[in-house]
Amino acid sequence: MFNLKRGLAVAALVIMLDQISKYFITHTFSYGDTHTVTGFFDLVCAHNTGAAFSLFNNQPGWQREFFIAVSGIASLVIVSLLLWGYGSPLTRYALSLILGGALGNLLDRLNHGYVVDFLSFHIGAYAWPAFNIADSAITIGAILLLWDNMKQKKHDTRSSQR
Repeated sequence: MFNLKRGLAVAALVIMLDQISKYFITHTFSYGDTHTVTGFFDLVCAHNTGAAFSLFNNQPGWQREFFIAVSGIASLVIVSLLLWGYGSPLTRYALSLILGGALGNLLDRLNHGYVVDFLSFHIGAYAWPAFNIADSAITIGAILLLWDNMKQKKHDTRSSQR
């Protein structure tokens, strides 16, 4: 059974991996540096004042406080859901990934005023906005939530047809 203790452990692992990787990048690279790893992947040192994948990055400055508030509220809601045992074990695992990602990026916003991004994928002239482990955990958690929800609806539909 996936309980609160396991959920918080998953979130703590995401935060730890996220913060260690960001520490490595910020202490190895200067802002704006790029290190080519493959023909489609670079390590970079980027600062993101916006949301995941640089959404709202070029806004005039309101986003720091806004995203701090959103991350804080979302984290409290997720901890409450985990405490109440909401959803299936997969849902609780997904929520734990989202919690860890939200808190990892929240720590950056509180400590630096921006989020450190360092994973950069590109194909030819097209480049995906740089991101980090916290963003990845949030994205994977959201995909798992959608998948589990679709799986539950499919099961509920089959059950109601009987």
